[in-house]
Amino acid sequence: MPATITPAVAPPRTRGLFRQLEHRGQIVSNLTPNWFASIMGTGIVANAAATLPLQFPGLRPAATIVWALASVLLVALSTATVMHWVRYRATARGHRLNPVMAHFYGAPPMALLTVGAGTLLLGRDVLGTPLAVGIDWVLWTIGTVLGLVSAIAVPYLTFTRHDTAPDSAFGGWLMPVVPPMVSASTGALLLPFLPAGQARQNMLWGCYAMFGLSLLASIVIITLIWSRLAQHKIGPAGMVPTLWIVLGPLGQSITAANLLGGNAHLAVDQGTSHALFVFGLVYGVPTLGFALMWAALASAITLRTIRQGLPFSLTWWSFTFPVGTCVTGLNGLALHTGLVALQVLAVVFYIGLVGAWITVAVRTFHGSVIRGTLLAPPRPLP
Repeated sequence: MPATITPAVAPPRTRGLFRQLEHRGQIVSNLTPNWFASIMGTGIVANAAATLPLQFPGLRPAATIVWALASVLLVALSTATVMHWVRYRATARGHRLNPVMAHFYGAPPMALLTVGAGTLLLGRDVLGTPLAVGIDWVLWTIGTVLGLVSAIAVPYLTFTRHDTAPDSAFGGWLMPVVPPMVSASTGALLLPFLPAGQARQNMLWGCYAMFGLSLLASIVIITLIWSRLAQHKIGPAGMVPTLWIVLGPLGQSITAANLLGGNAHLAVDQGTSHALFVFGLVYGVPTLGFALMWAALASAITLRTIRQGLPFSLTWWSFTFPVGTCVTGLNGLALHTGLVALQVLAVVFYIGLVGAWITVAVRTFHGSVIRGTLLAPPRPLP
């Protein structure tokens, strides 16, 4: 008589999975690069508050706490990523060939750059200016190098290896080309800490070069996304949040143009610096108009999808960082124009950003730590 084989019962996925995976060394088995979007979304909440037109008691200390949280997340997630590559090298290498996941390799460099900028804007209150500047330089350098690599390598893979269709374009395609724009805006913050002369000039014009690289690539991709929406409609509900990523290069380019224009006088002559300052306004205000239009479209599509059912996933972090870049862009325009309307708009966008961040952070904590579903390895096929 054959022995009876009792099928193994899978452990419940609703509670205790986090501890079970940790003990088995599997907590990093399903770690993907899009997890770094959580650091981007957390860091931008802090950075946007640092220059918000409306400052009130308690805002800066609260923003500093959020920056510290983003810093801890960066260290923890970077360590986990190294462990993932060591223990699950085949899985990690496979992400680059995934036509969706590969684009999120732009998230790690932007996470580094965002935390670095927060260290300079807020961390100096805790660490002191010399240490804060040193940390920012390290994070900016690593983030910029990785960002330039992602801006070239991921499109190369898309052109040569990935299987794409006419309806494949989505907001995530912007992720690998936006990091140089983040480098441009955060690099502007480091201009005052460089020696006068060639060092500052190289930094300034290098940032403008990265501004152009990212802007032109983003325009091409946004056109493809618009074409896909017009011809193939919205698509799966789970991908709808990625429509908000379009606000990322728009808001970040406004931020970069105004930060670089505002600090250009440190590196170039008066006439050139004035022209760059004016460029920040002439570019920023029209681009803001398109960003507001896209925000309205994305809001309408998102609300429509919510009524039909919008499942939670890590793509919900698309509601945070792109909106945050609009806040920082509005902060710069409000500072340089003195327009009360822009100040009010910046505060309104920031309130929306904080609300979105709280919602997504709570859902992510519940899905990863409490239930464990976001970090659980894929179930094997029967």
